[in-house]
Amino acid sequence: MEMLVVSSKIKAFIKEKGCHTSSELLEGLNKKVEAMLNAACARCQGNKRSTVKDVDL
Repeated sequence: MEMLVVSSKIKAFIKEKGCHTSSELLEGLNKKVEAMLNAACARCQGNKRSTVKDVDL
């Protein structure tokens, strides 16, 4: 699976909150993002559109 999230940005965000990033977090987050995008694309196509919008999330 291709990495969809920018790991350095995620790590920096978490570090700013005073926390540490586990090695499994990025893979798990990437899976969640992929699932959300797949669902958004399906909703978009179901509504006979080709542009995915924020409402599709």
